[in-house]
Amino acid sequence: MDRGTKPEGSSPPLAEIFESLESSLLLYAQRMVRCEETARDLVQDAFMRLHRQREAVRFPKAWLERTVHNLSINHLRRAHREIRFPEEGQGKSLEDRESVEPQPHELLCRQETIDLVQKLMEGLEPRKRELLRLKFAERLSYRDIGLRTGMSTGNVGFQLHTLIKTLATRIKNNGGLQ
Repeated sequence: MDRGTKPEGSSPPLAEIFESLESSLLLYAQRMVRCEETARDLVQDAFMRLHRQREAVRFPKAWLERTVHNLSINHLRRAHREIRFPEEGQGKSLEDRESVEPQPHELLCRQETIDLVQKLMEGLEPRKRELLRLKFAERLSYRDIGLRTGMSTGNVGFQLHTLIKTLATRIKNNGGLQ
């Protein structure tokens, strides 16, 4: 028998569970997926799954928290899209399209983040932009980037780590990745 399931017995009505846990689950999912509408969908899906399995779930709070977590992780895996950095002077589109079209709200969230990343990239020193381009557009190893730039492999790793961390903080502070 699973940890979170029970063979029989009674527990609070689903409406009561929903009322007490919905807002905290929404906050958790939103922090994970960075998009309010997607978080709402994931939490709704978790409650629908609970409804279908209600009699077997022994600890609904723990079960819902784990389910929302797993659904969020699965969403992030499916929604993962690689952003390509444009060459100097090329078009503004950073997004690679895949055969599965994302939902409109996901497109909007992604496009806002892409626009912000592009704006932040334009504000970087050319050497830093070049490091990012070599790593993510050309997919070079730290060693190969070092050979091209004259930097040590360790310094390449340090510079990229610091740069990515700085960009992530700026994106978060500017409301990106929501």
